[in-house]
Amino acid sequence: MPPKTTRFKKGISGNPKGRPVGRHKQAPYEAVLGQKVTVRDAGIEKTISAAEAFILKLSNEGLKGDEHATRLTLSAMSDAQEMLNGDQAKVVSSITRAVVAPGSVAAAAQPLRIATKLDKYKETSRLMLEPWIVEKALARLGARRLSSQDQATVLAATRTPNKVKWPSWWKMLP
Repeated sequence: MPPKTTRFKKGISGNPKGRPVGRHKQAPYEAVLGQKVTVRDAGIEKTISAAEAFILKLSNEGLKGDEHATRLTLSAMSDAQEMLNGDQAKVVSSITRAVVAPGSVAAAAQPLRIATKLDKYKETSRLMLEPWIVEKALARLGARRLSSQDQATVLAATRTPNKVKWPSWWKMLP
């Protein structure tokens, strides 16, 4: 607790001049999101509001597998729908199904957050396993053990091997 001599006195404001006039007349997010921006989609330039551009960017990140961006996009879309339609029941209007070619592990592993590409801009980039999936896979082995060569393979394929809780029988520590 501060000394009594330096405390605010009762009835005396800590900010006697108050907030400067003209400040915060418009919320900053309204000023920013209301601006028009130019975006390029498939080589075609369009002028849209910054709010629309923000939602497009967020939805693209969600489609790439970012769970947080997906939740935020769905929340923003449902809020917008409620504003347009009042408080009508939320109805799913479409479901998109993606077919993955046999042998294409990346298309399934990334959205499930099982693996991460080392270079997200390169289509043929190497995938690395996440620590949590390595732990789960090792736990499913039960009494079975991996050979030293298999252990080295798993270790080389793990994105951050120092974060894995390796079993007591594991020999190849990072």
